[in-house]
This record gives sequence, C-alpha cells and structure tokens, in this order.
Amino acid sequence: MTGMDQYQQLAVTYATTLGTKIIAVILFWLIGRYLIGLVGRMLQSVLERQKVDPTLMRYIGNFVAVTLNIVLVVAILGYCGIQTTTFAALVAGVGIAIGAAWGGLLSNLAAGIFIVVLHPFKVGDFVTVAGVTGSVKEIGLFVTSINTLDNILTLVGNGKIFGDTIQNYTANPFRRVDLKCQLAGNADHVAAMLLLREKLAAVPNVLATPQVDVEILEFNLVGPVLAVRPYCHNDHYWQVFFDGNRTIRESLNAADFPAPMPSQMVLVNSVPSPTT
Repeated sequence: MTGMDQYQQLAVTYATTLGTKIIAVILFWLIGRYLIGLVGRMLQSVLERQKVDPTLMRYIGNFVAVTLNIVLVVAILGYCGIQTTTFAALVAGVGIAIGAAWGGLLSNLAAGIFIVVLHPFKVGDFVTVAGVTGSVKEIGLFVTSINTLDNILTLVGNGKIFGDTIQNYTANPFRRVDLKCQLAGNADHVAAMLLLREKLAAVPNVLATPQVDVEILEFNLVGPVLAVRPYCHNDHYWQVFFDGNRTIRESLNAADFPAPMPSQMVLVNSVPSPTT
C-alpha cells in the first residue's frame, strides 16, 4: 500500500468517524428535545390534575425546561469528547461574569421567586405595579407581562415590581367608584343627594351593600361639589363609572335642577363728574 493510499484511508476513517458523530449529535438533539417536550407536557398534566395555580405551573415549567436543556447540551458535549468538567467551570466563570455585569437579571429572578411564593397577585388579576395598570398575563422568570387598559402588552421587571407598591384590585370582592357632581349655588343640595342615592342604586351592577355614598365633598365659586360613590365588582368598574356619570346628568336634568354656571358680582362705583 502506497503512502497516498494510506492517507486516503486515514481521511476516509476520520470522515466516517466525524460523520457518525455528527449524525449521532443530531439524533441526540432531536430525541432529547422531544423527550424534554414530553416531560414538560406530562408535568403540566400532573400539575393541572393537582389544581396547581397557573402562575406557579408556568414558573415550574420554565425552570424544568431550562434545566433539562442545559443537561442535554452537557451530555452531547460529553459524547463528543469535550471535558464536561472544563465546560462546567467555563459556564460557571461566564455565569459569574454575566452576573456581575447583569446583576439586575439575578434580582429579577429572585423577585420572581418571591412573587410566586408570597402570591401578591396571580395571572388574570387586575393590578397596578411599578406604575403600570392592567391585567396580569404571565409571571415569568425575569419579567411579568401585563395587558394595559389600552391593550398594550407591557413587560415589567420582577425586581422593579417587588421593590415598588403593588395594588391588586381583584383581591377584594368589590371596589368603590369615585364620581363627582357639581351643583349650582342655589340648588337644593339635600334633594339632589337623596335623588342621586336613589338613581345610582338602580344602575346595573351597583351593589346594594355597601350603599351608595353621596355627600358634599367641597365648595367652589360655582357651588357645592358632591362626592358620588357607588360600589361594584372590579369586572364592572368602567360600566358603573360611565353609567353613573350619565345617570347623574340625566337625573338632575329631569328634576329641573338649575345648571351650574360660574357667576361674578360686579360692583360699579359711580364717580360724580367734576363741576366747572
């Protein structure tokens, strides 16, 4: 066998070995990804049967998926002959560097864990967090997704949420709707208050208990300002808000209450003309 033949045979051997490893890596990756997806679906099914909270279920699913993908990559590298201990040390070093440079991500991760454990809100709740108001769509590892009132998907870092004030409007069975009513200075405020209590109580979805509050809030140059406060479930807040304002207008107008208008008193002092 000539030297050229030996080189050709050696190249064929290396190519065969390399091709076999590439095909095996591809198969390992595809099978591993399939198994990870299968495990995820099985885990979700088990958690659903146990009636685990959807927020916690998504959190656990994300954590398991990330962990299994890391294990799959390490296993493939080990099959290829790469020292996984060296790789693990490299990953740890890179993790430290990234953690130092992106400390906010780690704080967001820690805050996400506290949010899931302490449970200040859950998916579907209507909240105000870090200055953002809307419905919670998802609580992720690092950020929380919120659909605002104008239907904009907003992502807020968990660290910012946990370090700020959290208002959960869904937690209590009802909430107060704050409305105002301006009366004219010469209007009978007692009659107006009785009328508005009666009419607002008849608005759909306004609760009978607590009763509608109608009291004098303040005075201005036009006249007294009434605080009109019906109560309703959070799901009906905006319906009661708009229907309440319309009811205030229509009720006072039908009862012939004077329209509130600013008035001014002008005093004219006549100065006698000088005599010549």
